[in-house]
Formats: sequence, C-alpha cells, structure tokens
Amino acid sequence: MPEIEIRPAVAQDIPVLAEIEHQIQSNYVWQMDRVINEGEIDIHFREIRLPRAVRIDYPRSARFLLDQWKSRSQILVAVMAGAPVGYIALSDQQAPSTAWVTDLAVHSEARRKGIASALVLASQEWAIQRGLHRMILEMQSKNHAAIRLAMKLGFEFGGYSDHYYSNQDIALFFASYLR
Repeated sequence: MPEIEIRPAVAQDIPVLAEIEHQIQSNYVWQMDRVINEGEIDIHFREIRLPRAVRIDYPRSARFLLDQWKSRSQILVAVMAGAPVGYIALSDQQAPSTAWVTDLAVHSEARRKGIASALVLASQEWAIQRGLHRMILEMQSKNHAAIRLAMKLGFEFGGYSDHYYSNQDIALFFASYLR
C-alpha cells in the first residue's frame, strides 16, 4: 500500500479538494423510526439493506464547501504519490472543548485504503494538541461507510438532527473522548 502523508491544506490544494467526488454508493442506510407516546419519545435507528446500491449525493455543494472552508479551524489533506486524495475539515468553534468534523471526503479511486481512518486519527492528534477533549463526527444517516468508520474507530452514537442539511437529510453525530 502506498504511504499516506497527512498535512495541513495549502492554497493550491483547494481547487483539487473541491473536485473530489463527494457522493458515494451504498447498499445500506440507517432508517429512523420515531414513536411518540404520552410521557415518552422513542427514537430508533436501524441498519436497512437496500435492494440495490443507490447513489448518495453529498449534502453540501462545492460552492458551499469553498465558502465554509474559509471559516474552518483546520483542513487536513491526505496525500499519496504527491497528489491530494482526501481531506477532513475541522472546527473548534461549534461546541466547547470539542473538535467537530464537518466534512470528510476521499477520492473515489483511493477509497478503502485507510485514508479516511488516517485523516480521523490525525485530526484527533490535532485536537489533542489544541487541548480539546472530545471529537464529533457529523454525517448523513445514508452514509453507511462513514457510520462504519466511526464505529470502527471507537466513536459512539451521540445523537441526531432531523432536517439538518439543506437537502433535509438527517445528520447523525458520533462522539469520542480524546485521551
């Protein structure tokens, strides 16, 4: 496997990162069921296998990402063979003592090679160096690969927000305390 370098983004990376295919294919989604009875609300998420793979569009446009990247606390880039192949965008302004991962993307041809894991682990180190105590990963409930990644890395389901994204998708939040 080629070596992965993780480094802070520089200005010349931005056009390349904007071109990364953010959409994914998935055979699974997390379906939300909500039951409201007097005195209680039950929310359940369950993994559903779809009859065929579906394309899941990213909930943010390239233009929105370019605007938002300016306000992010850090963008880390994964580089393989001298070329950027993925990135992770972080904010330390959304919650106290917390690094919040708003965007994580890997070029489609470079997926399933440990790049997303390397980006999350490097982000945790960045957060620890800043004195932060927790990290939250935000993702669509349809993004099965990101959900699996979060669980593989020891993140725990921490909540959701219905109609969170401009396309009205549900956002899931997975959290991990940093050492």
